[in-house]
Amino acid sequence: MSKIILVLISVDEKIKKLLEEQAPSAKFQYSTSKTVSIEQIKQSNVIIGNPSVEMLTSAENLEWLQLMSSGTGDYIKEGVLRDGVLLTTATGAYGLAIAEHMLGLLLQIYKRLFSYRDNQKNGEWKDEGPVKSIYNTTALIVGLGDIGGEFAQRIHALGGHTIGVRRAGTDKPAFLDELYLMDKLDELLPRADVVALSLPQTKETNHMFNRRRLNLMKQDAVLLNVGRGTAIDTEALCDVLESGRLMGVGLDVTEPEPLPQNHRLWKIPNAIITPHVSGGAHLAETCERIVNISAKNLNAFINGRELNNLVDFATGYRKLKV
Repeated sequence: MSKIILVLISVDEKIKKLLEEQAPSAKFQYSTSKTVSIEQIKQSNVIIGNPSVEMLTSAENLEWLQLMSSGTGDYIKEGVLRDGVLLTTATGAYGLAIAEHMLGLLLQIYKRLFSYRDNQKNGEWKDEGPVKSIYNTTALIVGLGDIGGEFAQRIHALGGHTIGVRRAGTDKPAFLDELYLMDKLDELLPRADVVALSLPQTKETNHMFNRRRLNLMKQDAVLLNVGRGTAIDTEALCDVLESGRLMGVGLDVTEPEPLPQNHRLWKIPNAIITPHVSGGAHLAETCERIVNISAKNLNAFINGRELNNLVDFATGYRKLKV
C-alpha cells in the first residue's frame, strides 16, 4: 500500500516536483497548518510541516513527522506522538538568517544605533559617546548547533575571540578559540563581552539565565537570545537592566511571547526586541534549505535509510550520529 504524505508548507510546482520525485509511488496531499483537516492528519503516514499539537492525537497512521522548525517545542511532550513515530527537525536551515540577525542586534548595541534612531525621530543632532568593536571582543556562544556555529564563524571572521559551550562533544571547530561543556558556564560568564544564546526549550535550559547568572556577566556585557525566550528569567533581566548592568540585550524571543504591550521590557532603551522573526520564511535561502532538508529526508525514509536531524525524545536534541 502506498504511503500518504501530507505537506503543510507553502509549495509551488517546482517544490511539488522535487518532493514527489523522492517518493514516486506515494500519494501526496497539500494543505497548510491552519486549513488541514483532522481526516487528513488521521490518514497520513508522513507529515512535512508543523501541524497543531492537539491535532496529532488523531494521527493514528503517522510514522514520521518532519518539522519546519529547528526546535521541537511541545512535539516531544508525552502523548503528543505515538511510540515509534520518528521526529526530525529543519536544523541546518536557519543558521544563515539568524546569525546575521544576531550580528545586526549586536552592532545596534555596540554602535549605539538605537540611540541615534531615537535621536533621529526627535530631530536631535547629538553625539552618543564611545562605542565598542567586535574586533578583540570575547564572545561566549552558548549552544553550538547550526545557529550558534554560524554566529561564531562571523564573530571569528571579524576578529573576535570565540568561546563555545555545548552540551556534549569535545571536537573543536576551527572558528572557535576555546570549547567547553555546560558545567563550565559559570566560570566563563565573567570573561565574556558578548553572551549569545541559541538554545532549544528543555527542562535544562528553562531559566538557565536566572538572576544569579545575569549578575555573573560583565557590567558592560551584551546578551543576545534567539533560541527560546524561556532560557532567560525576564523579570530578573528587567531588574538587572534597570539597575544599570549590561550594555544591552538583543532579543528575538521573549518570555512570555508575544510580549504584552504594557510589559516594562519594551520601555528599557538598551533592550532591542524583535518579534521572533529572525528565522521563519523571511529569507528565501531559508525556505530553500528547509525544502532541501525535507526532500533528502523523504528520500531516505522511502528507501529505508537513517534520517538526518532525528530527535532524541529524552533530551529534545538531535541524536548524535555514531
